[in-house]
Amino acid sequence: MHDEKFLADRVKPIGPSGIRKVFDLAASMDSPIDLSIGQPDFDVPEPARQAAIRAIGAHRNGYTVTQGIPELRARIRRELAAEFDQEPEVMVTSGVSGGLLLALLATVNPGDEVVFTDPYFVSYPHLVHLVGGVPVPVPVYDDFRLHPERIAAAITPKTRLLMLNSPANPTGVVYRNEDLRAVAQLAIRHDLLVISDEIYQRLSYDRAAPSAFAEAPGRTLILRGFGKSYGMTGWRLGYAAGPPAIIAEMCKLQQYTFVCAPQPLQWGALTGMDCDMSGHVADYRTKRDLVCGLLEKAFEFVRPEGGFYVFPKTPPAFPSATAFVEQAIRNQVLIIPGSVFSRRDTHFRISYAAPNETIRRGCEVLCRLAKS
Repeated sequence: MHDEKFLADRVKPIGPSGIRKVFDLAASMDSPIDLSIGQPDFDVPEPARQAAIRAIGAHRNGYTVTQGIPELRARIRRELAAEFDQEPEVMVTSGVSGGLLLALLATVNPGDEVVFTDPYFVSYPHLVHLVGGVPVPVPVYDDFRLHPERIAAAITPKTRLLMLNSPANPTGVVYRNEDLRAVAQLAIRHDLLVISDEIYQRLSYDRAAPSAFAEAPGRTLILRGFGKSYGMTGWRLGYAAGPPAIIAEMCKLQQYTFVCAPQPLQWGALTGMDCDMSGHVADYRTKRDLVCGLLEKAFEFVRPEGGFYVFPKTPPAFPSATAFVEQAIRNQVLIIPGSVFSRRDTHFRISYAAPNETIRRGCEVLCRLAKS
């Protein structure tokens, strides 16, 4: 039976995630040096774990209202009010990825263009395709900053929205205030929505990561989550905040898709928001400095300011990033080729969300390969 004939056209161009392929490869290898996956190497804070356990014991195991438990939404609104001096509408999502899908479903019509920078998070072009939109990646090589003039040149009458990601995956770049302000002005001038993916917002090491919401609150949708900042990646919890009409449509769509985020874990996240994570942020600042110090004699790269990635340029002796990554994997080091995040295959991503000794061993191998 040729079961491929039952597949929808929208899924056929999409291959397996390059990141998940390396994740699966890691599971099959004996003691790899894994610098591939963007998953914190610290656990969920103990008070948050206990709060989730208590919620289970208290029989808080059923559905919640679609937009999330009122207590968690109120806590998020208070935090946003302190940051922006206003309280946007809020809903709890099943991870930031769930929020991205709902946001695009709610705002993008078939044929609409969605502009974002290249390199980009791996899901962006595929999610835009899935909802019938047209992805428009704008190259920002080699400094990976947000270039308003390049964004402006990509805007057409078909442009529907701009999608931003800062601190950025895979580059670790934190956008500058003046560039965000200029892009927000573009959105206002051309009557566009801004989706601001801020999953790494708390992991910013040299300065606070600015948000487009501060520049254009009436047309910016914030997407943030708990996975990267609180070690809750497997809990699949995030939130969307922004214009009430968009949040209302996202809630309606969530009724028919994710239904709601898991109730016990929402109670855990509520407690987690009161936990002091500054020690882990300081640890990751140290890891950033460590990986940069180890790589700087062998690789060209933009020093990351947030998240937990660095995006070095492939050594000139190799024809592509993929070729270099294949050689690294043959030497037990797992990294991700830049082609997963870009239309170019000139760089590769290292995740330093790993023990310091793993970082040292991995960088030693990569530098040896580069010099050889």
